Amino acid sequence: MVSPDLPAELKAALNAKLEGLSRSDAASRAAVISKVYREGGGSGTIKSETDALAYALARMPATYAAVIASLNALVEIRPNFAPNSLLDIGAGPGTATWAAAEAFPSLQHFTLLDANDALQTLAQALFRDSTRLGGVVYQLGQARALLAETEAADFIVASYMIGEIGDADRAALTETLWARTTDTLLVVEPGTPAGYARIIALRAQLIAAGAHVVAPCPHDGACPLAAPDWCHFSQRLQRSRAHKQVKGAEVPFEDERFAYVALTRAPLPQRPSRVLAQTLVGKAEISAKLCTREGLAVKKIPRRAKADYALARRWRWGDAVQASDAGHSESKEINSH
Repeated sequence: MVSPDLPAELKAALNAKLEGLSRSDAASRAAVISKVYREGGGSGTIKSETDALAYALARMPATYAAVIASLNALVEIRPNFAPNSLLDIGAGPGTATWAAAEAFPSLQHFTLLDANDALQTLAQALFRDSTRLGGVVYQLGQARALLAETEAADFIVASYMIGEIGDADRAALTETLWARTTDTLLVVEPGTPAGYARIIALRAQLIAAGAHVVAPCPHDGACPLAAPDWCHFSQRLQRSRAHKQVKGAEVPFEDERFAYVALTRAPLPQRPSRVLAQTLVGKAEISAKLCTREGLAVKKIPRRAKADYALARRWRWGDAVQASDAGHSESKEINSH
C-alpha cells in the first residue's frame, strides 16, 4: 500500500515554492478558495501564483490522500494492472498525477488537462525537478473540448472535478471520459451526499455502457444504500506545520472524507465485500456493515469464534473483505434494492 503522505520529492518542491510566502495571507486566501470549492464554484477564484500556492497548501495533502486511498483499493483488486499512459482530467496542481506515479511504476506517459493557468503554472513548477515527471504534457483549456482531441489512455483519473460542471454537461463528459479510456477510469469526489450522488450517476451511466466496477463495489448492480445513508470513506493524513498554519488547525492530523469509483472494460472475477463503516467492537461480538454481492449485510462475529473475531478486529472502514473472512459468523442481510 502506498502511503497517504505526500512523497518526499513533492514536499521538497512545495517547500521551495513556499519560501517567503506569508502564512496569514495564504490562510485567508485558502479559506475563500475552500469555501468556493465546497459550494461547487470550481477554481475560478484561483487567479495568481499566491492563490495557487494557498490552494496547494490547504487542499493538496488531503486530495492526494483520498486519491492514494482509492488507488490502493484499485491495486488490491487488480494487482497486475500496469498502465503505461495516464490522463489526469481537471488536474489542478497535478495532485492525482503524483499519486498515480507513486501507485504505478509502469506509467511512462502523463497528460494533464485543466482550464486554470495559475494551477498549471504551479504544477509545472512542482514537476520541473522531478526525475520521473519532468516531461509531463499539461494542456490548458476546458476538459471536455480537450478530451475530444486527446489520445486515449490506459488509465484516466478525474479527481474532485466533475462537481464543477452541470448535470447535462457532466453526462456528456462522462461519455467522453469513457470513450478515451482504454482500460480503467477512476473518479474521486468529496465524501458528501452530493459527491456520492455524482459518483452513483456516473457509475450507472457507464455500467449501462458496458463498464465493470473494480472498487469499491463488489458488484455491478444498483447501489443498495438508501437515503439518508451514502457510500463514502475516510483517509487520515498527517498535517505539516505549514498545513496547520494555513488551515488554522491545532490537531496534527486531518480526516479526508471521499467517495470514489474505479471502472474497467474487462469483467472481473469474484470481488470482495467492502466495509462501509467503522466496525463496532463489543464485549460479546463485533458488528460490521458490509456491501456484498447480495446487497447490504451486517455481520455479527461472536467472541466465541476466536479466529474470525481476531480477524474482524483488524477490519477498517473501506477495507476489502473476502466472504470467507467472516468464517461461520452470523449475518443479517439488509435488502435495500
